[in-house]
Amino acid sequence: MFRSIGITVAIAAVVGVTIVACTNTTASEKTASPTETEVVALDSAGLVKRGDYLVNAMGCDDCHSPKTFGPQGPQLIQELRFSGFPQDGKLPPIDVEQVKKGWTLMSPDLTSAVGPWGVSYGANITSDPTGIGNWTEEQFLNAIKKGKYKGLDNSRPLLPPMPWFVYKNLTDEDLKAIFAYLKTTKPVKNVPPSPKQISEL
Repeated sequence: MFRSIGITVAIAAVVGVTIVACTNTTASEKTASPTETEVVALDSAGLVKRGDYLVNAMGCDDCHSPKTFGPQGPQLIQELRFSGFPQDGKLPPIDVEQVKKGWTLMSPDLTSAVGPWGVSYGANITSDPTGIGNWTEEQFLNAIKKGKYKGLDNSRPLLPPMPWFVYKNLTDEDLKAIFAYLKTTKPVKNVPPSPKQISEL
């Protein structure tokens, strides 16, 4: 009987030592293992993939991509994707009186809007120099955070319907991912018209 008690005590001791050894990690081991709250930096391919996901989830095509209308409604013109309002595009007649009453109007493919601020046109955000091809990452981040064209303090504001005041809440990592993805898009040469004020209509 004493022998079986001794064996039981010995087994319990071995199990206890094993549990303590498994749970007693050193400080260096703790810092080497990332926790769930740590952010792992993405490589360039990972950034582009993340940017692709964000651009598609956030609806950038809505205002920046020309469209045609088919049986399913608006359909992207893939070869013009992200090129903004066509430089030779024409808007339907604008009822300025309705705008003065508070209405906001959208062009049929949503690449232009008219409101109290005037007329704004979806920008070219392709990798072409007429888009963001010659922008720096810093300019892109500042543009979104400050709501200024090319992120310059003395440049014009980003006009509605561009929701920069929402996008500015994205992390720097996400904004960098969006920029990285847009820099990989097919370059489309297109210079959308400059914004107009109501008095110019």
